Amino acid sequence: MQQPLWTPTAERISATRMDAFRRFVNCRHGLDLADYPELHAWSVSEREAFWEAIAEVFDIRFSQQPRAVLEEGAAMPSAHWFPGATLNFAEHLLRRRDEHPAIVAVAEDGSREQLSYAQLAAHVAGLQRSLQEAGVGIGDRVAAFMPNTWQTLVSMLATASLGATWSSCSPDFGTQGVIDRFGQIEPKVLIACAGYRYAGKNLDLTGKLNDILSHLPTLQQLVVVPYANTGCKAGDFQTEARVECWDDFYRAEGEPQFTAVPFEHPLYILYSSGTTGVPKCIVHGAGGTLLQHVKELGLHSDVSDEDTLFYYTTCGWMMWNWLVSGLALGATLVLFDGSPFHPEPTRLIDLIDAEDISVFGTSAKFIAALEKAGAKPRETHRLTRLKAILSTGSPLAHESFDYVYRDIKADVCLSSISGGTDIVSCFALGNPVSPVYRGEIQCKGLGMDVQVWSDDGQSVVGEKGELVCARHFTSMPVGFWNDVDGEKFRSAYFDTFPGIWAHGDYAEETRHGGLIIHGRSDAVLNPGGVRIGTAEIYRQVEKIEQVLESIAIGQQWDGDVRVVLFVRLRDGVQLDDALHKQICQVIRANTTPRHVPARIVAVADIPRTISGKIVELAVRNVVHGQPVKNTDALANPQALELYRDLPQLRE
Repeated sequence: MQQPLWTPTAERISATRMDAFRRFVNCRHGLDLADYPELHAWSVSEREAFWEAIAEVFDIRFSQQPRAVLEEGAAMPSAHWFPGATLNFAEHLLRRRDEHPAIVAVAEDGSREQLSYAQLAAHVAGLQRSLQEAGVGIGDRVAAFMPNTWQTLVSMLATASLGATWSSCSPDFGTQGVIDRFGQIEPKVLIACAGYRYAGKNLDLTGKLNDILSHLPTLQQLVVVPYANTGCKAGDFQTEARVECWDDFYRAEGEPQFTAVPFEHPLYILYSSGTTGVPKCIVHGAGGTLLQHVKELGLHSDVSDEDTLFYYTTCGWMMWNWLVSGLALGATLVLFDGSPFHPEPTRLIDLIDAEDISVFGTSAKFIAALEKAGAKPRETHRLTRLKAILSTGSPLAHESFDYVYRDIKADVCLSSISGGTDIVSCFALGNPVSPVYRGEIQCKGLGMDVQVWSDDGQSVVGEKGELVCARHFTSMPVGFWNDVDGEKFRSAYFDTFPGIWAHGDYAEETRHGGLIIHGRSDAVLNPGGVRIGTAEIYRQVEKIEQVLESIAIGQQWDGDVRVVLFVRLRDGVQLDDALHKQICQVIRANTTPRHVPARIVAVADIPRTISGKIVELAVRNVVHGQPVKNTDALANPQALELYRDLPQLRE
């Protein structure tokens, strides 16, 4: 029987917000829910009572009270949560007004800026007034082409305070990638940096920004943040819009005002990765996002006003939107802009000690790379307040679980989490009251009727299938931008199983009530008609010291599909017969003969999206001579050429 890697003590459990919430529910409803599985079952069967409890426990303040908690039809999507209610998202993130640190912004070059909650509110008040004077009101779009700095966060809060809609891309996006996104939503105001830093280099964005501006004809105001290009001037930028530099645009003073908007009012526009076409513009509502985030941060991540919260993310990834909601809990947020490996692989681990971070979030790729670099933070760092490590972006390998508990910290809740841009939150995530099992996500999220379904629509446990959510949840998108009849939205999530949410994760529910994500279902390999999740292969390849990372696809061959594995090797390592044999043996010994690749090819680089996810479908298209429609969605699009017309794949 598998033993847990970590189990919280009774004292630790009783001190968590999750356990306090269970006790609250028992008291309020005269129940005797004994543990998390019972609490989750109740949260799904009694969704209205559950979300009402979340609103009460986290003091969600409605300007106008709802006429109900939920109105819904027989099948998804048909829900209206808290109909009739109005509120303001930014107001909930700015309730704290003391001198406690709200934001600590650290740049790659070591510079550090700190804002208290009182200072943050003053910045938001000043920027809010200037945005109003620029004509921003309810429903207008404010877009940001910005690094992860305090200015970006202030801009989002000022936008949301006015009932306007926020959208952002990070400065490492390609020019066409930004145009494809912002061109669709036609922002009234663009806030953009003139330069940024990455891996020890200062990058001037003037030329790129001017290219973007030429495709935004409806823009009325450009606000330029010099950041890493301190010599920039307003006259450097070519647009019909008004142009002002950040320090000239507003003064930080006064108290912010908050415009109440309907519960479903568009708060954020996020984007699909766009590797198979123009990105979808996914619209998220103010109330649903707020409730889901306070639930996930407050209960599942156990964040309170005494915590310091960090997530390594850019402003082009939904984890930024998730991170900043930590302000609603009164926590201190640490923002980091730059390379996580510059100048040393332990840069972010140093940050844990320097800022006393208690909840540390990163990607599965980062944890794997840290181990490959030979880092052993347990021996070199204090990590005194660190109580939770969160990981997402791709499935966390079994070996990475071992590494965290062996070489980072033994007494920590390691929470692999899974959800996505589609829901600006998680379907499955961490749980401070439950054990951590190797290779498993701890639990399904409260209020989320997550199941794994077979192809014929039956719920299965211990078998692989499609991850679905069988009932409405608050952070379901309110729709896609400019999708007037909702057809694109319905086809994106509700076609696989009519009336049931499925967004393309290939998963397995375990007997512990946890989940294992085996990869994207559209990237599942199918040799001989047997479905194989790519993550099953990656977990084995991670074990091999000579391999830094890998990507697997299915190649059409002789009327079937054969597995092809591409590997990026350490410097100086060759893919000789011995290494080829070792890779095949490790995969065969720990999976099945069908998982063993028919071809293994060494490559110099592996293409990824801006948020760090490997792009199996794009590689598969290149191998088969098919077009990749939107390479600007990639961080390193030139890497795709490494996979074109390979002689190893012609035989």
